[in-house]
Amino acid sequence: MMRARDAWASPLGLAFWVLSLAFIGEVAEGRTLEDQDYYIQEILNRDHYYAFPEPDEETTTEQPREEAEELGRPEERRQPPKLKPAKKELKQKKAKKEKLMLETPPGKNGNKKSEKTRSHDKVSDGDYESQIVSEEVRESCPPLGLETLKITDFQLHASTVKRYGLGAHRGRLNIQAGINENDFYDGAWCAGRNDLHQWIEVDARRLTKFTGVITQGRNSLWLSDWVTSYKVMVSNDSHTWITVKNGSGDIIFEGNSEKEIPVLNELPVPVVARYIRINPRSWFDNGSICLRLEILGCPLPDPNNYYHRRNEMTTTDDLDFKHHNYKEMRQLMKIVNEMCPNITRIYNIGKSHQGLKLYAVEISDNPGEHEVGEPEFRYIAGAHGNEVLGRELVLLLMQFLCQEYRAGNTRIIRLIEDTRIHLLPSANPDGYEKAYEVGSELGGWSLGRWTHDGIDINNNFPDLNTMLWEAEDRRNFPRKVPNHHIPIPEWFLSENATVAVETRAIIAWMEKIPFVLGGNLQGGELVVAYPYDMVRSLWKTQEQTPTPDDHVFRWLAYSYASTHRLMTDARRRVCHTEDFQKEDGTVNGASWHTVAGSLNDFSYLHTNCFELSIYVGCDKYPHESDLPEEWENNRESLIVFMEQVHRGIKGIVRDSHGKGIPNAIISVEGVNHDIRTANDGDYWRLLNPGEYVVTARAEGFTSSTKNCAVGYDMGATRCDFTISKTNLARIKEIMEKFGKQPISLPVRRLKLRARQRRQRR
Repeated sequence: MMRARDAWASPLGLAFWVLSLAFIGEVAEGRTLEDQDYYIQEILNRDHYYAFPEPDEETTTEQPREEAEELGRPEERRQPPKLKPAKKELKQKKAKKEKLMLETPPGKNGNKKSEKTRSHDKVSDGDYESQIVSEEVRESCPPLGLETLKITDFQLHASTVKRYGLGAHRGRLNIQAGINENDFYDGAWCAGRNDLHQWIEVDARRLTKFTGVITQGRNSLWLSDWVTSYKVMVSNDSHTWITVKNGSGDIIFEGNSEKEIPVLNELPVPVVARYIRINPRSWFDNGSICLRLEILGCPLPDPNNYYHRRNEMTTTDDLDFKHHNYKEMRQLMKIVNEMCPNITRIYNIGKSHQGLKLYAVEISDNPGEHEVGEPEFRYIAGAHGNEVLGRELVLLLMQFLCQEYRAGNTRIIRLIEDTRIHLLPSANPDGYEKAYEVGSELGGWSLGRWTHDGIDINNNFPDLNTMLWEAEDRRNFPRKVPNHHIPIPEWFLSENATVAVETRAIIAWMEKIPFVLGGNLQGGELVVAYPYDMVRSLWKTQEQTPTPDDHVFRWLAYSYASTHRLMTDARRRVCHTEDFQKEDGTVNGASWHTVAGSLNDFSYLHTNCFELSIYVGCDKYPHESDLPEEWENNRESLIVFMEQVHRGIKGIVRDSHGKGIPNAIISVEGVNHDIRTANDGDYWRLLNPGEYVVTARAEGFTSSTKNCAVGYDMGATRCDFTISKTNLARIKEIMEKFGKQPISLPVRRLKLRARQRRQRR
């Protein structure tokens, strides 16, 4: 015992003992250790997340009586400054403002800057100091990512919850409730009790400069729940909290007045901390404490943190990553056209209700003309004006194709030379301008979705499904209703029909160009939906309703989903309520939710084009800073999907003189859906690999049947047909050639010869 005691008393032993205590202190205080696992730090740094604060804890909440007195003195409550959202993003504001920075005393995890570069007033609050730092320009910070799922469920915590489906993980801006609101997927975080000690907390997992809070009420068809005022608190260790103040008093921020419109409150001065907590102080009289939120903040650099370095997303593509209004979109198209004049063409397919032209860009080695044997492909975006990500992805895609073509990318060169690509970035520019005015976080779930006259373009097409299915049920098929190219009903073509001018323009575009494959880019989910979009059974809202080409559609959907960075990731969180992983990020539209008159169904039944709906992100209108990552998520998928237009069989149907026959019918044995040839007699039929019996026929011509094999390599199998005219067609041709009067005698002779042949038999 004496030797041990002497050893500790020696200078070397004493030094070892001090180092040991220092190491323990660092672990206990949460310092970042390079070779320590990040999640171990989390465990060491925190008590139980759901520890409920006692009423006498001055650092978290006040006594209810004191709060009541405070709310009763409106002259002492400072209303936060109201933000007029910029037309682009949350722009920088040039004004002399102050930045509140939480800093731990020496030895704790704080963000330290040079004392020479700032002037500050220190206010002691427990072990923390508040520092006021003057800034000439206040930086505008993006959302942390509650809506985009950058913030994981493990980073959201709450004092209490009403049930699991209303837990903290559901407190995300614009999250949507499930069909049954008592299930696992409800529309907000709701506290287990309605009192002043409830809170929801976000762990940024690194020091972050918080600048604002956006709140919504609960998404619900039946209930009205929202928070009308709240406090904001911040912390560096989740134990000691500082309330955001205005001078000596706590600021009570004005919340929501209804449940769907987001409300932004900027903090009077930016606050640097790791944790931020929202403490509701009042709520709708007949409701409960429920809210959805987004936090605005700029994460501070932390090069020693492996977790953040591993999850950072960068892109090497030199593209214009920003949100483009109508004028800027048109200008960008001009720039692309000037960069690549030999392979691009700008044209418009019509006008919107407000008179904005619906501009499209064609990318091809011979822009402006349909080349025989070359398939036509299209991307449509912005049918819902507030689903902005698809619009920006199409604009990025046209820049990328131009740049890579000029750079000599063989894959892109081959795609452009063998395909005629059409890109329509904004099918609903009127709706987009509405969403653009309020910015990426403040439009809610539906502002700008519809056209100016209130029509949903995506579901504004003729319902041809019902016509086909009723004809089949009456066994009039195919005599009265064909299984393809079903004509548009007359009522739809009338001027009094509730049809958007944008819809009519898209239909005319679809009928003019012989598209083979198309994708309409939408937002709010991560899934690829394929037709049919409408259920066949009456009184059902969800039912698997496959097309005759179901296997082809499944492959097309999977080709996009499987090459997307997140769609088929089994570890990712669902966007809202649906888990599409069981079908690898794809879904039959009717089994998801039934829709009559969808673009996908109309395209399949009225034209040759196989159309799919591609939902490219959980956030319909992501912040500008998220566009590079979203581009990386979707870039390969956008290209791979275009390449699928070269899958199946192709060819030309000619007459005996070698002339192409337009409108000839191509049938595949075992598939109850035909296609037709274009004006030059060429056709493309999408098929999966296999052996097929294919027949070509046309009115007035004999039919021809061939065996065509589709291989697994990229590239369609050539399958040409030559068919000759029937005798009756030849007679009609002669009659048209000579006219009615001189042809009467030859016709009598032909009839006489036919009668004589019958008599001889």
